[in-house]
Amino acid sequence: MKERTGISNALTGRIGRWVVVAAWIAAAVLLNVIWPGVNEREDNAAANLSDRYPSVQAAQIAEREFPSDGGQAALLVWSRNGGLSDDDLNQIAELTESLEAEPLGQQEGLLPLHQLPAPARAALLSEDGSTIVLPMSFDDSADTDALKESMDQLKERAASVIGSDPFEAQTGTNELSARVTGPVGIAIDGGALFQNADVSLLIATVVLVLVILLLIYRSPILALIPIVAVGFAYLVISPILGTMADRGWIVADAQGISIMTVLLFGAGTDYGLFLITRFRQLLTENADKRSALKAAISGSTGAITMSGLTVALSLLTLLLAHYGAYQRFAVPFGVAILVMVIANLTLVPALLAIIGRASFFPFIPRTPEMEEERARRKNKPVSHRKRKKDSWIGRIVTVRPWTVVIASLIVLGGLAAASSQIRFTYDLLSAFPSDMPSVEGFDAIADGFTPGELAPVQVMADSEGKDTDLADKLTALPFVSEVADPEEGAENANIQLYNVKLNMNPYTNEAMDDMAELRTAAESALTEAGIASPENKIWIGGQTATQADTRAATERDTALIIPIVIGLISLLLFVYLRSIVATIYLIATVVLSYFSALGLGWLILHYVMGQEAIQGAIPLYAFVFLVALGEDYNIFMVSSIWKKSRHMPLSQAIREGVGETGKVITSAGLTLAGTFAVLATLPIQVLVQFGVVAALGVLLDTFLVRPFLVPAITKLLGRTAFWPGKAPYVSEKGESQSI
Repeated sequence: MKERTGISNALTGRIGRWVVVAAWIAAAVLLNVIWPGVNEREDNAAANLSDRYPSVQAAQIAEREFPSDGGQAALLVWSRNGGLSDDDLNQIAELTESLEAEPLGQQEGLLPLHQLPAPARAALLSEDGSTIVLPMSFDDSADTDALKESMDQLKERAASVIGSDPFEAQTGTNELSARVTGPVGIAIDGGALFQNADVSLLIATVVLVLVILLLIYRSPILALIPIVAVGFAYLVISPILGTMADRGWIVADAQGISIMTVLLFGAGTDYGLFLITRFRQLLTENADKRSALKAAISGSTGAITMSGLTVALSLLTLLLAHYGAYQRFAVPFGVAILVMVIANLTLVPALLAIIGRASFFPFIPRTPEMEEERARRKNKPVSHRKRKKDSWIGRIVTVRPWTVVIASLIVLGGLAAASSQIRFTYDLLSAFPSDMPSVEGFDAIADGFTPGELAPVQVMADSEGKDTDLADKLTALPFVSEVADPEEGAENANIQLYNVKLNMNPYTNEAMDDMAELRTAAESALTEAGIASPENKIWIGGQTATQADTRAATERDTALIIPIVIGLISLLLFVYLRSIVATIYLIATVVLSYFSALGLGWLILHYVMGQEAIQGAIPLYAFVFLVALGEDYNIFMVSSIWKKSRHMPLSQAIREGVGETGKVITSAGLTLAGTFAVLATLPIQVLVQFGVVAALGVLLDTFLVRPFLVPAITKLLGRTAFWPGKAPYVSEKGESQSI
């Protein structure tokens, strides 16, 4: 206690408060001068799968044995409803001739359509003659900005050759249209989406937080204090993460940084409000603003620190993931939360110490004596209205706890049941808007060619020089439409590559399920040829195999990380509350809330927004955030009930605890849910889906789990809720006891 008092003395002292503010300003300036910002070190092309996965191993074998021209691939898709004419093909050929004579920046390879005779050109057309795909390749070392510059040059060249801009023409019409898809097109479009998203996300989040705080607290100064703290925290976090990425310690991608921005404003504002609300309450009881602030710091530091540690450690468990996107979230998010907690324990108190009661202008909190003195000076009658410490919700949960628990479980259980109906997708393009150029190009290929031609499966086998019936085995599979003639390896002629076209969309879950049967058939062919250990002589690659491995990695990470997060949070709760029983029901309610949010999110995304499936990464992202952040509110409210139960009956402690924390948790929940909901306004489906589920989960915690279910369970359990803790307890008759 002396140590905490010493810290609060330093933070609120006449010199100390200014030293704290100066230290944050100096840190923000110096770090941004000497270290790069995280946005300058983003890597949006980092691999999500390591070489422990078969599809990655297959890609390595394919690169060694069947090298292409190399470089980053781009698919230039030309289409016209009713079919491409000879004039269209001649113009496209003229463009390829121009690109061969004067290559674009970073350009390495190009299909020379101008060198092909008419029959060969016709053979490249789709069955209906409406579409042709010309592959190009670009330097492997080219970044997204360089590739975008090359694409801009391509568009200018095409417009000059054809006489109009085919990249501006609508696809699926009688106009000649062109789109760039494939890895290069997706990288350029994805980079543009996230770049635009960062700016719009930041503006929308700041505006939303300000509006919510102004509506709830009606104080412009108070609304700005958490925003200022978040701003300084971000100015410190960005160069820290930037230099970590620069040194190769972490990989920072645009998606992670976008969500981190939301998390900063949501969680950062929450922690600030925990302190600010307590300060406001104490100002009505204490005439000395410094004493009130010191008491507020002492009373809220534990809950803020505990909440921050819970979230940060939960996020750091993502380091255990195999899937790269999960791993890339861990350190940036964990560091962001820790810095944000430090800001709320130092910078926010210092700002409150400097501004004092004026922080709440124009509704300045005063003690009754101060109100009387103010009224006398203005010759106004004094209001003796006593502020209620409890709330109608607190009275309901203590009078009818069984009704509250049963009703809450029916609602939450029904929504959780809907989560079993969720369908998942692992298709990257499904995460992007349908009008994105690379998606339109992909759709043009899908419309013009058979499904299997979109992404053939690569089956490679080491025959050891023996005859196998591998091609026949693969062709006989019911989901295979065609097996191309084998190609021999460059270094090992015994390794053969079979391009297998499926008779279904290669991006569906059904196609992913078929990869195991494809491998079984290939291994069977090698076994029958007398080849030992055929499982080590078969490699299956291609987009379908990659998605199957992505699904396997995601399912593995989810099965591993969720129990670890539950165990970690349970341990932290027990250390803080000293109660096994409370730990169990607090964890159980938040987990139930998580499944309810998934179910409600699916109902809205599927039946209201018309989405057929959600990204497979959403459940784990949502779990880590919702369970960790959901416990914040439980910790803040239950710690209030715990303290009050030491000198009043439990029912009264619950009523006052719910009433005392109600406004701050409601405002914090609305702020956090609002910042997550901002993600749903972006044109990136994975962020829309995450934003919807996370926002709904926070709202369920804020308006159902925290105010109703948790205190009702606490009331029903009575003394048992504290077991095996020995906290003082006052019986309902007002007699002091100990449990």
